Amino acid sequence: MKYHIRKVKTGSGNIAVQVIKYKNRKRVVVKHIGSAQTKEEITILRNNAADWIAEQTEQISLFATQEEHFISLEQYEYLGFQYTFLYETLHKLQARLGYTCFGIKLLNDLVTIRIIEPASKLRSLKLLETYFNIKHRRQSLYDILPALLKLKNKIEELTINFAVKEFDFDFAIVFYDVTTLYFETFKADDFRKTGFSKDNKSNQPQIVVGLVVNKDGFPVAYELFPGNTFEGHTLIPLIKDFKKKHNIKSLIVVADAAMISTDNINNLKSANIDYIVGARLGNLQVDYLSSLNKQLPRTDLANIRLSTNLGYLVCDFSKKRFAKDKFEMDKQIAKAKEILQHPGKTKKVKFIKTTEAKDQLNTELIDKTNILLGIKGYYTNLDDKTISNQLVIERYHQLYKIEQAFRIAKHDLKTRPIFHFKEDPIKVHILICFMALAVSKYVELKTDLSIQAFLSECKKITDAKLLNKLTTKIIVMRVPLSLQVSTLLQKLNLLSH
Repeated sequence: MKYHIRKVKTGSGNIAVQVIKYKNRKRVVVKHIGSAQTKEEITILRNNAADWIAEQTEQISLFATQEEHFISLEQYEYLGFQYTFLYETLHKLQARLGYTCFGIKLLNDLVTIRIIEPASKLRSLKLLETYFNIKHRRQSLYDILPALLKLKNKIEELTINFAVKEFDFDFAIVFYDVTTLYFETFKADDFRKTGFSKDNKSNQPQIVVGLVVNKDGFPVAYELFPGNTFEGHTLIPLIKDFKKKHNIKSLIVVADAAMISTDNINNLKSANIDYIVGARLGNLQVDYLSSLNKQLPRTDLANIRLSTNLGYLVCDFSKKRFAKDKFEMDKQIAKAKEILQHPGKTKKVKFIKTTEAKDQLNTELIDKTNILLGIKGYYTNLDDKTISNQLVIERYHQLYKIEQAFRIAKHDLKTRPIFHFKEDPIKVHILICFMALAVSKYVELKTDLSIQAFLSECKKITDAKLLNKLTTKIIVMRVPLSLQVSTLLQKLNLLSH
């Protein structure tokens, strides 16, 4: 049945817009759309009439309208807005990394909401429905749990391939560090154990997470360890497995001073893994300390190299570091003297030593500390023909990028505390956080914005949902892309051409 739009002048001088049809050669008014006076109002009514016809009959007009499409707010009911653009953008980013290849929508949605608003898995499902009208059954997470547990190696492989493509990662050098993640419980088990906590939660069970990143701080691998594992014992198994898994012939690992030990050095050498690790100069033997004191000039950026049983010891001097160390030392000495003058306040202080006779100032430690003011050390097995002192120092200073990655994981993605109690859900939780970290770090590296600043910009592009009261059809209107958001999409290679 064919409908037509009719305009007719009313007795009051307004223009009425109607939907009509012809039956037995007689005109029948099917729907009265409304009356208007101005040209714009009439155009809106005609558009509403056309929408009504299309909705009722799927009838397509033979002629494209030349009139501008107006919307009358009186004809529509506002249903709210959604962050669909943000969802689409984060989904595209996951696709760039290859994370959508498994066809597990719930996994990708959990990664998305982990980036936007980290929460428990149950609340994450509610947030997905609130923000994006995406519904998942609670049971679905438990249904796919076995499949997700098998994805760790594949996720790491996809992430590394992406790092190779986007950041020219060549496996020549990696940076390693560990952190601890605690649980909101006081009950330990074989996996969740109490130990030294970097979150000052030593009375709560935790796990230890080892993370490997490239020179840009982009994550490429991780491993989980029981919570009572000494962090120095995590380096060898993870790095050896990483080297074997990717058939790497030559690899330099950069790590902090906690990783240095005679056993670790021997294991690294036997596995043909080169290293640059921080040195704890306070533990230096007397002869090494004496050589360091005699040979290192106290001029800014001066450096030397000594041969030790842990490898070559590279040390450098910084005037800025000297000023900071001197201030801290003087403060500690003053505190020690104050306590010695008032024995009733005695407590453990750095420069006080206890003897059988009495507490006294530890002058030997003060002399040693004074020698080391402004000096930082680094161990490496690489000789000066392979790597210069300055490059050893520069490589070690790049270790701060892994600290940035941990800050994103802990604060922006709220990896801890962990609310799961069984090992399998814990492993899936860390897998989701690793994927979210990779996406977040990629955004930061490409846009020079923090992930939170990026999310704030994307949230400005919202979709308004409007219900046409006449046709009962819901339309969606999106805020136009701002120049800032368009620039961000261009940097991320997500801008449609």
